[in-house]
Amino acid sequence: MSRISEATHRVLVVEDEPAISESISYALETEGMVVEAAYTFSEALSRVRRRPPSLVLLDVMLPGGSGLDICREIRSFSDVPIIVLSARDAESDKVAGLELGADDYVTKPFSMRELIARVRSHIRRAARSGQMAETNEVLRGGPVELDVDAHEVRVRGQAVSLRPKEFDLLETFMRRRGRLVTRETLLSEVWGSTFYGDTRTLDVHVKRLRHKIEEDYSRPRYLITVRGLGYKFVDAS
Repeated sequence: MSRISEATHRVLVVEDEPAISESISYALETEGMVVEAAYTFSEALSRVRRRPPSLVLLDVMLPGGSGLDICREIRSFSDVPIIVLSARDAESDKVAGLELGADDYVTKPFSMRELIARVRSHIRRAARSGQMAETNEVLRGGPVELDVDAHEVRVRGQAVSLRPKEFDLLETFMRRRGRLVTRETLLSEVWGSTFYGDTRTLDVHVKRLRHKIEEDYSRPRYLITVRGLGYKFVDAS
């Protein structure tokens, strides 16, 4: 069976058991897909809201809340395909998941080959229905154009190279253009809710971004510090 063009498709695996998450991720990556992982209720919702994936594999039992609640939340703003994973195989559980908007329900333990086949099937179906049509989403603000799908940034018309975390950070700012983004929100969304490193990491990355997008990084016009709270990306006049 030939592969569909998964190279541009991203699957979000929401599973709190690292061994299971890693096993699924490895299998999907072997098939040419790009995989992101989330381990908690809040991290999963944050990732989907920040950058909707092509498909979500969603465990029911998660720290901080039910996967079914995540399913309900996702369906309030996105038609991304959702496959629920659960150790519970009662008919009532399956019906509950499907009624909340899941596209499929897979009971643990499952065959990895079967899971991959279902993922491929739902990606194809979504592509045919136009849910995942290539929109080439471009975010614009100030002198910056950020192409989400191509993972490219242009500043004043010139291509600029960003490290992965710099790109994610800039995308987070631009999706909230004109609004305060707290340090806690940035660390959670860009580094993950389990990040326990030095918070100065954020300041270092903001400084690097300013070097790349500001005309005078020492007097920023676009990436503004809100003292004691966080940062804000603005369209300077």
